[in-house]
Amino acid sequence: MASPTNVLAQGIEIIGSVRFSNDMIIDGKIEGQIMSDKGRVTIGENACIKGDITAGEVKVFGKVEGKIVSERCELKAKSRLDGDIKAKMFAMEEGAQLAGRTEIG
Repeated sequence: MASPTNVLAQGIEIIGSVRFSNDMIIDGKIEGQIMSDKGRVTIGENACIKGDITAGEVKVFGKVEGKIVSERCELKAKSRLDGDIKAKMFAMEEGAQLAGRTEIG
């Protein structure tokens, strides 16, 4: 059985921490921490996150204000990150915006 994907759709706003174990797609607004030990999180184009993200893999299409800690982090073309990144692997597409420091490896 495939692992389930959790979805926070556009129009949903959460103030507080979010913890998950599988995959998560966020296209709404979250003010607080997003945490997973091994899971993958996708921050959608319409998403606005104010808080730190810790997950196995993080893909950012939208806007994040906070620190990202992950095994693998990708900033997609229209994304914006105001914060630091600590990742073992990091990729940033042309057009992505980063205002912060990176620690790779």
